[in-house]
Amino acid sequence: MFLREPYKGPTRKLVLAFDVGTTFSGVSYCMLDPGEVPVIRGVSRYPAQEGVGGDSKIPSILYYDLQGDVRAVGAEALQEHVIEQAEDEGWVRLAWWKLHLRAKHLPSSHIRDIDIEPLPQGKSAVEVLADFMRYLFQCARTYIQESHLNFWRSVENSIEFVLTHPNGWEGQQQQQIRRAVELAGLISSKEEQSHVHLLTEGEASLHFCVTNVIASDTFSKTPLDVSDYSDDEEDQSDSQGVIVEIAPAECSLQGSVFVTSRARTLLQKKLSGSKHYSDPKIVAQMADIFDKSTKLRFRKPDEPSYIKFGTIRDKDLKYDIRSGQLKLAGQDVADLFEPSIEAIIEAFEQQRRVASTPISLVCLVGGFAASDWLFARLREYLLPLGISFCRPDAHVNKAVADGAVSFYIDHLVSSRVARATYGVECFIPYHSGDPEHQVRLHKSFIDPTGELCIPEYFESILLKYLSGANSGNPSKKSEKTLAGCKSHDSELLCYQGALREPEWLDSDRSSFTTLCTITADLSEVSKTLRPLKSTLDQSKYYKIEYDVVILFGHTELKAQICWKYKVRLSFSSIYFLAD
Repeated sequence: MFLREPYKGPTRKLVLAFDVGTTFSGVSYCMLDPGEVPVIRGVSRYPAQEGVGGDSKIPSILYYDLQGDVRAVGAEALQEHVIEQAEDEGWVRLAWWKLHLRAKHLPSSHIRDIDIEPLPQGKSAVEVLADFMRYLFQCARTYIQESHLNFWRSVENSIEFVLTHPNGWEGQQQQQIRRAVELAGLISSKEEQSHVHLLTEGEASLHFCVTNVIASDTFSKTPLDVSDYSDDEEDQSDSQGVIVEIAPAECSLQGSVFVTSRARTLLQKKLSGSKHYSDPKIVAQMADIFDKSTKLRFRKPDEPSYIKFGTIRDKDLKYDIRSGQLKLAGQDVADLFEPSIEAIIEAFEQQRRVASTPISLVCLVGGFAASDWLFARLREYLLPLGISFCRPDAHVNKAVADGAVSFYIDHLVSSRVARATYGVECFIPYHSGDPEHQVRLHKSFIDPTGELCIPEYFESILLKYLSGANSGNPSKKSEKTLAGCKSHDSELLCYQGALREPEWLDSDRSSFTTLCTITADLSEVSKTLRPLKSTLDQSKYYKIEYDVVILFGHTELKAQICWKYKVRLSFSSIYFLAD
């Protein structure tokens, strides 16, 4: 059983975790009091859901009016009078809008911008995310104020936000999230970004599984995002132990929402000739019912499935409609799942290939885990491999939000694996005997020291699939003038190509991207420099030696320029959001 330690912080604090999903979203929280054992709770009461006892999640749906103002969000957007008003006044309905933020390099060729509902005129995806997060925050605040008297006032200026995102989202998407946090008013200035913590959905799910499944009495030891972790047998400094990532997280855009998308296409094709049932609104209604019931109940390809959409008077035998139900062949429904199942297995096999230790347990969490057919198909694949397979029997739709809170208070993961190769561009001395140098001789130049050099060399700092807390590489800066030494910019590059250890930018240029620019203020250290003489013409130049360091112990990477000044280390750092 997982035993959580009492909170050791000096002051009261609130942790809010937002799980913004493509179809549903939710919030979990934890009230931290010094000396008290933290308890993770969920916001389970939202507007328009109170009457049915509430729920832990709301639909990720918004309505905008023609002026671009938010008119309804979540369950409120499903109310009949809201839908009627929206039609009368021409409001724009947004669902699946999160896909506008997707990382374009992911294996998502089946998703096109035209397949996603367009954003309202003048609204960006970041602004929509901000509007939605503002609503979630308001709901969380109201719930906590009503559930815990006098608590909110004591912590409203001491809130830590944990925001989850798909495994495959990197620098650009993470920067968009942080920008949305500011637009939503969750923080009042850029300086407060230190209270915002980004986390992959895979690692959030891991924390949920450790604290609710793996650490339960059912297991004595150790998700469509897939992540691999392992117990660290060598570090048992506390009773819970620590966990290290043994393979980089995988992400494939083939989740539950795309099963429903394929079902809508199937329904459109099946009913295209029907006079009464090919209407787009009826097809959309059927797809919605499929999503909420048929998809979850499906178990056997050799048995038909049904979408109950109408009354006993709805009948068209030609199109398999009888007594208000549309009949679907079981195999047709199974085929809707197959691309998602194949994507999960492919992602898992990739993890097995690169994992540093064998995988022995797989936990299926999230809303898609409620599908019996998905669970059965994956179990059929995994068990012959000798891999245990399970899904928590309660609150799996809260796994990401609850796990995100656990991430902040429990800190279970001690080491992570790089999903790409990171490094910097530099130039190196020309060596006439090196064939790589010879073919690039036409690019050579004389540097301030008088040495013939070749540019566009990639100096790797952290290689793909390697893990660790931090890495760095020594570099130097040579300038003709002292003024040129007062500051230094260094671009941190990310390589996503197939080469194991890339060395030259021109060998696979399209696979290199710039993650960030690190700027170091060297005005003070430049005052201590003494001129050196060039070996070419005895002219003066100045040299500064420094390291570019990557800190890799957290879910967000941190880059630094490090140099020696007056026998002590000095740093200039910037967070860059790549993993």
